[in-house]
Amino acid sequence: MTTLHFAESLRELVGGVDVVLSDIWGVVHNGLESFPEACEALHTYRSRGGTVILITNAPRPADSVQRQLRKLGVADETYDAIVSSGDLTRLYVAEHPGSKMFWLGPERDNSIYRGLDATTAPLEEADYIVCTGLYDDETETAEDYRGMMLKARERKLTLVCANPDIVVERGDRLIYCAGAIAELYRELGGEVIFYGKPHRPIYERAMALAGERQGHMIDRKKVLAIGDSVRTDLTGAREFGIDCLFVTRGIHAEEFEGLDQLDPASVLELFGHPPKALMRELKW
Repeated sequence: MTTLHFAESLRELVGGVDVVLSDIWGVVHNGLESFPEACEALHTYRSRGGTVILITNAPRPADSVQRQLRKLGVADETYDAIVSSGDLTRLYVAEHPGSKMFWLGPERDNSIYRGLDATTAPLEEADYIVCTGLYDDETETAEDYRGMMLKARERKLTLVCANPDIVVERGDRLIYCAGAIAELYRELGGEVIFYGKPHRPIYERAMALAGERQGHMIDRKKVLAIGDSVRTDLTGAREFGIDCLFVTRGIHAEEFEGLDQLDPASVLELFGHPPKALMRELKW
């Protein structure tokens, strides 16, 4: 399929859909404020018997993500559960007791090892790296960490990436995330373990939670993913075998101007395999 289907509303896409797996940043909020129509769409879907699992590449546990959502005005009734890449990263840390961790990221992400038996150490003494982001994502890029990553590669350290996103919206700007450093490390020959979209573990965990809510195993044909990133949301959904509604107001907004006029070759170049539908912003 090389044609694009533009949807006006979520309601026209969820007939026969039992579960929605929705991205958060770029779909539900932009880091500074929530999107009321998107929140209302998910709440309305739930009120009609659907299950909503928020899946996010936030490098923090679900309870920390929930606190942020509340501060931004996203009601708990918008969703059934949250699965974060931070949760999966914490499992890795918990499974490596006694190993020394070099933590690379801003202080706000310290919940990544809160309550765990984790020993932090300088890069020169660490057994592995956990990267949750840049120290200062307002001013830095991945290139500022090239020297550090070269030292890590010399020591053959595994880097655990707690957020595979390269960039994310913050208001009307794009800022770099842990994924940018992880991709640099991989280019330099370093070993990287990614937790979060587009990789399978976060989808498997979300499906398990959805199954608990529904009381039965979930048929992937009855699942709809929602997201705004080709690299993480669309690719992850396609590789997991579920449909995807693509929201164009997010990190690719500039690229998608004039999207309705693209020829089939351009559609393939932009998306690979196109999503089930596109919508500028999520609404019921």
